[in-house]
Amino acid sequence: MSVSSLSTPNAQLDLRGTPCPINFVRTKLRLEQMNPGELLEVWLDSGEPIEQVPDSLTMAGYQVEKITDCVSYFSLLVRRPVTVS
Repeated sequence: MSVSSLSTPNAQLDLRGTPCPINFVRTKLRLEQMNPGELLEVWLDSGEPIEQVPDSLTMAGYQVEKITDCVSYFSLLVRRPVTVS
C-alpha cells in the first residue's frame, strides 16, 4: 500500500448544515460500515460541529488524523481502527 493511498479517503460524508449531535451519530454510523483501517473524510461546519465531533470520535476510539480549514467548512479525516476495543 502506497503512502498516497493511506491518506486518500475511502469515503466522503458531507455534513455541512447538520446539527450536533446528529453529525457525530452519522459519522460514527458511516465509520461502522467501513472496513477496519479505512479512511473517511467528513465535511463539518465551523463552531460547535468542529469543536465537538473530533473529540467525540476520539473518545469513541476512532483516529482523527487531520483537520483542514477549508474556509467555509472543515475537512476531517478519520480512520476506522483495525481493532475496536
